[in-house]
Formats: sequence, structure tokens, C-alpha cells
Amino acid sequence: MEHLEMVNEVKHQRIKANGIWLHVAEKGTGPLVLLLHGFPELWYAWRHQINYLAQHGYHAVAPDLRGYGDSDSPIQPTSYTYHHLVGDLIALLDHFGEQQAFVVGSDWGSTIGWHLSLFRPDRVKGFVALGVPYHPRSPTSKTVETIRKLFGDQSHVCQFQEPGRAERAFARYDYLTVMKKFILMIKTDFLASPEGMELIDFLPTPSVVPSWITEEELTVFADKFQESGFTGPLNYYRAMDLNWELLAPWQGSKITVPTKFIAGNKDMAFDLETFGTKAFVESGIFKTLVPNLEVVIIDGHHFIHQEKAQQISDEILSFIRKFPPNASI
Repeated sequence: MEHLEMVNEVKHQRIKANGIWLHVAEKGTGPLVLLLHGFPELWYAWRHQINYLAQHGYHAVAPDLRGYGDSDSPIQPTSYTYHHLVGDLIALLDHFGEQQAFVVGSDWGSTIGWHLSLFRPDRVKGFVALGVPYHPRSPTSKTVETIRKLFGDQSHVCQFQEPGRAERAFARYDYLTVMKKFILMIKTDFLASPEGMELIDFLPTPSVVPSWITEEELTVFADKFQESGFTGPLNYYRAMDLNWELLAPWQGSKITVPTKFIAGNKDMAFDLETFGTKAFVESGIFKTLVPNLEVVIIDGHHFIHQEKAQQISDEILSFIRKFPPNASI
């Protein structure tokens, strides 16, 4: 298979960054493009984009974010704040000797990219966010409380709060099944299960693998999660309220970095009236928070960089090509 041969050409290294070791996959030379995966993914989620960007004159770098894959996984949820995650990325940019990089994020990777852009706009040349728009901090309600009010205790965010709970529930399934339940999900409503039921039990296991991914590719994810477990990834959710506290100094701040937001029209995070993401993006509110913004809605679901790999690669390239080489914003 071509994509598996391509993966063999990718260079891997572990870099000491911000006090931990981070595994990165990289390919190509030229301006740096940092690719940030989501939950529950790895660097491998960007396999198509790594190859494409390298072919078009860019240095594609996809880390396993802290807690994932071959990167270190601190035990405490308090080690997974935006400050830690953004700090990891700044350390990576410093390691590669780059003052600025293009950044592309999906899911949690988008959220981290937004906060990198918020904290250190001087280091981001342009940002492409997939699926998750910038949500301003509520001045009054903590994040988990807000989600509980909207979706109840059975939402994934609430279920993931208690240390060990989701890990025990996931452990009832083999790792490949867990990957299929999440990555192949076609739900268009918010992730929540009926009362008294764990989310992982509620999510269906697709009987057929869609044409955009293979069983072999899903197994790459499954095998790595079998080694590293889910506690690191779940700790991102467990740090949400701490993030709310730490973000107080940025209350009311705007994102000034040039940004392209891309969402799938069937993405549960986008096409959901209760959460209001679609209305938020289509109204003028999003644009007031991110003044230098373009929005692209395409046909697809949540893991759109895998599902519509070529289309997303083209969208990324068309955006970053707008910036002249070595030009700072």
C-alpha cells in the first residue's frame, strides 16, 4: 500500500521539550508546518498530509502530543493544561530553530493551536483549525459545569472527568474496537450516552470499515494505544476546569493570527444545534473573536483530515501558500 510505504520514509525522533520527551514524525524541508492531532489519535492521523506537504516544499512535523503514543505521559491531570501543551510546541519550534511555523490542528489539536495563537501569536505564521472553532472563556461558568448544563452528566466530557472511570469502561473492548467506535463515528449529535450507560458502550461498532481508511491503518492506532493506554489523552478533559482558571488573564482576548477554519458539515462538533457551533461560526461572533478568518465547510465528519485527506491537504496548501517565504506577520 502506498501510504504504508510513505510512512516508512517518515523520520522519527524523540525530542527533549519542556521537561518531557516528545516523539515527532517529520518529512521534507522548507517552512515548518506543525500538525497537531486530536483524541484519540496519534501523529499517524496526518500520514496523508505529511507526505503531501513534504512533496510541496514544506517541513511537515507531527508530534505525538504529551500523553499519547511514544511521547511521555505525565500521570497527573494538572500536567495537561494549555500552558503545558503550548509550552511543548514552543520548545519544538525552538528545537527546530524556527521563529515561526504554520500550525494545523484537529479536535484537541485545534484547541491547542488556538491557545498557541492566543499566547504566542509571534510564533504562528498562519493557523488552520479543523472542526473546533475558538470558544471564548466564559466569564462566569467553569467549562465542565457549562457542558453539564447543556448536555447532562452523560456527556463524554463529564464521563471522562473521574480518574479511571473511562479507562475501565474502554478496557471492556479490544483496542481496535475502541478505535473504530471513535474514529469511524458518524454521530451528528453531541457525545452523550443514555442515563446509567457508559459512552463507549453506547457508541456503535461499525461492521464495515469505510473506503477512506483500512483495517491495517486502524490497527496502527490500536497497537500504539495498547502500549500507552488512555489516561494521558483523558487527562486533557480532566484539566478543563483548571484551564478555565488559568485562562482568566486572557478574558476577552482576540485571536490575531491569520486563520482558516474548516469543518465537516456532518461533524457532531459542528452540526449540532444544542452546542450552537454552526450558528456561532455562521454568525458574525466568530469573526469578531478571530478577525483574520476564513471559513470553509466541506462534506464530511469529525476526522475529516483522514476521511477527506486530499481535499484537506489542498485546503491547507492553498492557505499557507498565501504567505511569502520567510515573511513574518
